[in-house]
Parts: sequence; C-alpha cells; structure tokens
Amino acid sequence: MLNKFRKNIEPILHKIGLYFAKTGLGPNFWTIAGLVFSILAGLTFSSAFFITYSDYYIIMLASLFLLISGFFDIVDGAVARTTKKTSTKGAFFDSVSDKISESIIFIGITIGNLSNPVLSISAISCSLLVGYIRSRAESIGINLGGIGIGERAERIIILCIFGLIPMPHSLDFGLSIIIIISIITIIQRISFTLKKV
Repeated sequence: MLNKFRKNIEPILHKIGLYFAKTGLGPNFWTIAGLVFSILAGLTFSSAFFITYSDYYIIMLASLFLLISGFFDIVDGAVARTTKKTSTKGAFFDSVSDKISESIIFIGITIGNLSNPVLSISAISCSLLVGYIRSRAESIGINLGGIGIGERAERIIILCIFGLIPMPHSLDFGLSIIIIISIITIIQRISFTLKKV
C-alpha cells in the first residue's frame, strides 16, 4: 500500500540515494547490511529464550535492529535508482534477502517464546505467501507492486511499532494485525491477478 505513495516521497528517496551513493558502496552492499541487521533482530528476539531478563528490553532492542534493517532496505533501492544500477540480478537478490529477513525475524520471535507460536507461524506463512503470489504474477507479466494493504513495508512497521510498545503480549497484537492484513492482501492480489489474466 505504501508503494502507492512512492511518487509523493520520491524527492526524499532521491536525496537519500544521492547521499549514500557518495559512499561509493553499491546497492547490494546496503541489501546485505539490511539482511545483517535483520539477522541481529532475529537473534535478539530468540535470545529471550536463553536470557532471564526483561523481555521488553530484548523486544525493544530487536525492534530497533529491525528499524535499521528497514531503513537500509529503503537505501538499497534509492541508491540503485539514483546511480542507475537497477538490474534483474539486483532485484532478485533484494527479493530473496527480504524473504530470508522475514523468516529469520519470525523464527526468532518463535524461539524466544515472545508470542503465541500459532500466531508467529501463521504470520510467517501469510507473509511468504504474499510475496509468492507477487512472484508468480510477475512471472506471467502482471505487476502487483502497490496492490494490497499488507506489503512488506507495512508488516515491518507494524512489528516495530508493537515491539516498542511496553505492554504485555504486544507482539501478539502486532502479529495478529500482520496476519489479518496479509490475508486481505492475498485475496486482493489473487483477485487482481485473475482479472488481468
């Protein structure tokens, strides 16, 4: 859904791309950086199983790592467009990294026993299905970018927000919302694709 507003924030994204392009580091570097912080987020979530400390501080730290990962996810695309280094290989690498990132995060939450396992397993299943439907649609020439209310950006933002809220079972609420918007997105994307075929 946020992709629909990309044109409105394109000037900001362009400035971000210009700034980070000055480092001389290509978009794949920032994709890897985002993946590294996602792994850190997943490991931090999972550490709740081993560390007898306040779960809230663990969740908050993991959510901050997740925010940084999300920012680098913005940077890699902005740098690619600004430097005109967009490529099929880069798009493939970015997409695979996104799926690995989400999987690690939800697995970390499950291992850390920070939510109902049914919710975390359902969330990762629905999230991956959203991405799979887009991939299948693109394989037959249908672009689903911006179609659906629960794309990856929305899911990450929701998880971060509820991860930073100091209340019991905050992640359960966040995961429940992610499941709901993912299911709605699945329906929207299937419907849109079938109309275009």
